[in-house]
Amino acid sequence: MQRASAVSDRVDGRTTPMRLLIVEDEQKVAMALREGLEGEGYEVTIASTGAEAFSRVNSDTFEIVLLDLTLPERDGLEILAALRQRRLETRVLILTARDTLDDRVKGLDSGADDYLVKPFAFAELLARMRALERRGRMAPLPRLTVHDLAMDMRTRTVTRGSQVIDLTALEFELLEYLMRFEGEVVSRDTLARDVWHERGRSSTLDNVIDVHIARLRKKIDLDQPTRLIHTVRGVGFMVREGS
Repeated sequence: MQRASAVSDRVDGRTTPMRLLIVEDEQKVAMALREGLEGEGYEVTIASTGAEAFSRVNSDTFEIVLLDLTLPERDGLEILAALRQRRLETRVLILTARDTLDDRVKGLDSGADDYLVKPFAFAELLARMRALERRGRMAPLPRLTVHDLAMDMRTRTVTRGSQVIDLTALEFELLEYLMRFEGEVVSRDTLARDVWHERGRSSTLDNVIDVHIARLRKKIDLDQPTRLIHTVRGVGFMVREGS
């Protein structure tokens, strides 16, 4: 029987497991957490580097992130800042060996919902997670909006006004990324790394990115009085209202 603590929603009368992201570079710790939390009925994904975690939080939806701070490639606080800058409501529980008062204050001030120092008892971790679940139970479903463009992250549907827009999976990820950075220019390098998950950039990939932007612009802006997808020549792309 699935435990109530791991139930996040009901779909067609069925309960669905709460989705967790564990960001932890120590494999033994990550595997132990995964085994214990899956035993409690959670659906668990693991990211072992800061870059992988950054990609995950920008391309998928999780109810809770268990975040280590000392990570290769990108620091945990940088991942946390990225979550909050993009207005994501994901609850974040920091799990770290950094145990000074300054560390705790910095973590909470950076947007963490709770802070637990290693080593910790698994029972306490579960209690902290239940508290986060209760705190966020009435939170709205993840949704991004720019002007009359709306993206529902739970159903993965996109609408502009009353019109439903049919997007491929990659177009959805691309649009989601641009919407999370509303009003900011996103470079081709950034899109190559965080949407296409390519570490290097080439002229071929630049052409692919440009083609997808053109297709997305046609679907989003064609016949609309207000353009939302803009090209900043020589720099990148931006989603914002206006010319």
